[in-house]
Amino acid sequence: MELISENKVFGGVHKRFKHQSSTNNCEMTFAIFLPKSVSNDTKLPVLYWLSGLTCTDENFMQKAGVFKYASEHGLVIVAPDTSPRGEDVVDDENGSYDFGLGAGFYLNATQAPYSTHYNMYDYVTNELPKLIESNFFVSTKKAISGHSMGGHGALTIGLRNSLQYESISAFAPISNPIDCPWGVKAFRGYLGDDEATWAQYDATALLRQNTISRQVPIKIDQGADDTFLVDQLKPEALLNAAKNIGYDIEYQLHGGYDHSYFFISSFIEQHIEFHAKHLR
Repeated sequence: MELISENKVFGGVHKRFKHQSSTNNCEMTFAIFLPKSVSNDTKLPVLYWLSGLTCTDENFMQKAGVFKYASEHGLVIVAPDTSPRGEDVVDDENGSYDFGLGAGFYLNATQAPYSTHYNMYDYVTNELPKLIESNFFVSTKKAISGHSMGGHGALTIGLRNSLQYESISAFAPISNPIDCPWGVKAFRGYLGDDEATWAQYDATALLRQNTISRQVPIKIDQGADDTFLVDQLKPEALLNAAKNIGYDIEYQLHGGYDHSYFFISSFIEQHIEFHAKHLR
């Protein structure tokens, strides 16, 4: 790993690193916040944060206002980039914001040329945690959260790996991507036309299949004035699927809030408290 930057914040330290990823076959970047209480004798649990379309590792760390609460509750925060990047990494041919660079959708692509680099599912679930646990004073206990595309990633990764995560949360997640424009475009481009494969990366479909090993606690917050709510996010599909199998999801709809980090920063404290409770 190569250190990019380091800043003291709320008594802890925020660092950015880059490293060569064997999973994505390119150089990847991630950010980590280490509270001042972390040490060889006090290994802390980790909350992995997955950001949304067009974002990098920097958006959440700079805009969410999370450090005070992470420090108070003794949580390490790790935020990877949202996709592979580099000169050799293929982008959308039209430069669209919702496919290619900045839009990895936290899946393993099966279609050329994307399958060479776009393997964010394996990166988040396997390579990155091993890297973090090998190089920092952290425990093996972890939780996962995210926003929008990253909320989709947090839900699908947490549900499919329910024995690895203590809790899952999301802000305005893409809840049923096989039935929204963002998801259909990404899944067809990365995964081809086999919709059975698509369902592996759809939280609503996973709940409908009811093959989850255990019910991990889930918290979701959604802004009622989010312009993407009806056409892209579709939380009601996820909530109905959960209700049908008796899976209790803590869901709150907040009047007046939109899709931005103004919304996230308003409720991030409750998400940190939620994860801290389950990570103790």
